[in-house]
Amino acid sequence: MAIHQGGSEEEALRSAFKFLSYRSRSEAEVRTKLAQLAFPQKIIESTLEKLRSLKLLNDKAFAQSWTLSRVEGRGYGPLRIERELRQKGVAESLISQILDETFGRQEGRERARLLLEKRFRGKDLSDPRILRRAVSFFQRRGYRDAVIAEILRQPFGDE
Repeated sequence: MAIHQGGSEEEALRSAFKFLSYRSRSEAEVRTKLAQLAFPQKIIESTLEKLRSLKLLNDKAFAQSWTLSRVEGRGYGPLRIERELRQKGVAESLISQILDETFGRQEGRERARLLLEKRFRGKDLSDPRILRRAVSFFQRRGYRDAVIAEILRQPFGDE
């Protein structure tokens, strides 16, 4: 990792572009990366402002995209996504808004139900060992205990 003691704004912008080229990032991630590269705070702030003006840095768009990819791609629930977004430095108010838009009052019940049918079809959920595996599966994916209990009480195919 190159250290840029007192580097220029152009160097900081180049480093930020390279960092953003791999995937979209939160503002906090870019700020942390530039700080790790030892750019002065003033240059970091001006670089972040430039990236925002170029529409390359937008925490709301990042959080929406991250959430959508995690929900649809991996079947993650609201608790897991909330934790990941918090680790990425997204503001709490924005996290709440994104989770409400994505999960609403249902808290992912329907998605969890589909996951249950896909992952545990043909398994006997009355077997304590299988039931424990199902509970652990949903807990790792970030579903609330109340949602897990509700979907595991309903047999497959019931609405």
